[in-house]
Amino acid sequence: MEHAKLYERLAERLSNLEKFPRIKEEKSIAALMEEHGINRRDFMKWAAGVTAMLSLPSTFTPLMAQAAELTDRLPVIWLHMAECTGCSESLLRTDAPTIDSLIFDHISLEYHETLMVACGWQAEHNLESAIEKYKGKYILMVEGGIPAGSSEFFLTVGPHGQTGQASAKKASESAAAIFAIGSCSSFGGIQAAHPNPTNAQPLSKITNKPVINVPGCPPSEKNIVGNVLHYILFGTLPALDAYNRPKWAYGLRIHDLCERRGHFDAGEFVQEFGDAGAKKGFCLYKVGCKGPYTFNNCSRERFNQHTSWPVQAGHGCIGCSEPGFWDNMGPFEEPLGDRLYHTVYGEGADKTADKVGVALLTVTAVGIAAHAAIAAVKGSGKTEE
Repeated sequence: MEHAKLYERLAERLSNLEKFPRIKEEKSIAALMEEHGINRRDFMKWAAGVTAMLSLPSTFTPLMAQAAELTDRLPVIWLHMAECTGCSESLLRTDAPTIDSLIFDHISLEYHETLMVACGWQAEHNLESAIEKYKGKYILMVEGGIPAGSSEFFLTVGPHGQTGQASAKKASESAAAIFAIGSCSSFGGIQAAHPNPTNAQPLSKITNKPVINVPGCPPSEKNIVGNVLHYILFGTLPALDAYNRPKWAYGLRIHDLCERRGHFDAGEFVQEFGDAGAKKGFCLYKVGCKGPYTFNNCSRERFNQHTSWPVQAGHGCIGCSEPGFWDNMGPFEEPLGDRLYHTVYGEGADKTADKVGVALLTVTAVGIAAHAAIAAVKGSGKTEE
């Protein structure tokens, strides 16, 4: 009954949104997909996948498909701060045009420095015009940490010499929804690592408006697109965890759904890269995998059109979707002995968002330590074959 009411509400919202004109009248999402050889069946399979990813019933797939087709009604402004553009690359640099990349690359973006042909004064004018034209209606996506305070001049952009901090503040004021894309924008990232000479800050410390964090270095393209589709469907921001991350994407630890988890439970560990255990796909915990402390859906969604992800490729998770990962998760190829017993007080503990008891989380943390130690003894003979 509740699902039926929700379905009706979302269908009504999409019907109203459909009345808005397309940003680019000359081309629709449907026409664009046909032009790139994406048939209706493939599109519906993609919509079904996104529906499941957002933890919605499969009966909502037609609504998800409709929402994707209506993304050309929703303007997106994407700002670059202090970053490597890796988040944009994650979304756009695929071996073939995906539906995710088509939505952003060709339709929705009103401003994106990397993709724009315009430069200098023309680019600055495009940004100012988009903010004014779509005031209160556009989605703002910000990539990169933001030098702030007395150090904000370290990031100076455009012919007007405007600082990144000033640009982000101005764009945030009139945005309908704000997403910090990648760990740099979400938590400061590598730029904010000790000693943080530019005083790089996350977007949430630059604006007083609500910011949805989509961390990762980089995040998967599905986590980026999924948030846009969620906003189109519901018109509201998603349920969030303690660090303002959408729970549908960051609700589980990497460790929970890792394909190497069975080897962890069996005490079969890689002792050093290239050994017999590595060749057999054993658990990477003892060579530094931070999967037990990292909340993300990499092990389920993967990267490069769902083909692979770092742990599958043979290197442990480095915890890049957690706050302060560069300082707190290193060394990346060694286990975190201190974190084993203090997960509840460290990064990744979701006690604030989910009201999980401290005692329960402490038991879980100690369990990881004890299990790893015992399993290592039991499996020692197996890993030295």
